[in-house]
Amino acid sequence: MNRKPARWMCTLDERILEHLSEDPWSTPRHMSRVVKLTASRGRVEERCQLLSQVGLIAPIFEDSTMYEITCEGKEYLEGELDVENRPTPSPQVLRS
Repeated sequence: MNRKPARWMCTLDERILEHLSEDPWSTPRHMSRVVKLTASRGRVEERCQLLSQVGLIAPIFEDSTMYEITCEGKEYLEGELDVENRPTPSPQVLRS
């Protein structure tokens, strides 16, 4: 399995996707406690918003902070999706 990340992606994105592939859904607060990197809840929330913009994860309902992995996210983890070919997320739309 050879994953194809985009240039904007970081190691935390990989850990978030891996976590969501094992749990049906999670919140940034929970992930900041269990993901095997030191990251604040705010940082995990920012990364979740960016991953959601490109369709790798999605809120379980509109305006939720509970996320689940999408089919595209699973394809990425399996090395079947090149995220570099997807639109680049816009940091300007991050929730305040």
